[in-house]
Amino acid sequence: MKSLMCFVLFSFFFYASFSSQEFPRPLILEYPDGGVSQEELYLQCTSWRVAVEANNLNPWKTVPYECGDYVKTYIMGGSYKLDLERVSNEASVFAKSVGVEKDGNDAWVFDIDETLLSNLPYYADHGYGLEVFNGVEFDKWVAKAMAPAIESSLRLYEEVLSLGFKVFLLTGRNENLRDATVQNLMNVGFKSWDKLILRGAEDHGKIAMIYKWEKRNEMVKEGFRILANSGDQWSDLLPSSMSTRSFKLPNPMYYIP
Repeated sequence: MKSLMCFVLFSFFFYASFSSQEFPRPLILEYPDGGVSQEELYLQCTSWRVAVEANNLNPWKTVPYECGDYVKTYIMGGSYKLDLERVSNEASVFAKSVGVEKDGNDAWVFDIDETLLSNLPYYADHGYGLEVFNGVEFDKWVAKAMAPAIESSLRLYEEVLSLGFKVFLLTGRNENLRDATVQNLMNVGFKSWDKLILRGAEDHGKIAMIYKWEKRNEMVKEGFRILANSGDQWSDLLPSSMSTRSFKLPNPMYYIP
């Protein structure tokens, strides 16, 4: 009971801090002007990216201006693809090691954006994270159902299904984008799942961490064992009703609390 109360208080203050749109530190990381070599800038931007992936940064809205080219090179130059493949390979090893129970209650939760589907065509037109996120414009892109699959994730997805996991897709997309989401997933090879969960009217206004925790909690109450969870945001994976193993895909382009 005590732990539950602590979590409720944490959730309240966490949510309130984001709702106020007031953060304790600047959202855009700034480096000293002048006298910074390309080598130093590369090191600074690498340090920033590692801090992003380790969830060590305070909330941020855009990639630092100085790191725009760095992030673009990382995404398009091959390193991003290698990192995605490493996550999928490790997840595959885990998937084959657990031994799925015959009762059909072992579940794998997947996020969608930057986990199964890649929105790089959209972000390439918006500075690879240099622009503040525009939900209206992004939803227009989603409605086109044109996002390509992340190939390493598709291979993992097919393997997870073949091993007998229940597959739940848990996305922050709104319910009105269900048809476009289903069409996009089917078009690029994600042919089957057990449940596709999108934000309903009752979920509007909730930060992603709370919304997704609540949906995972519902799964657990229904008797499912969440053995694995794959997502590109820490808010996909935390803070409660967590999986036995969590797999964090890289994403230095945006942050979702």
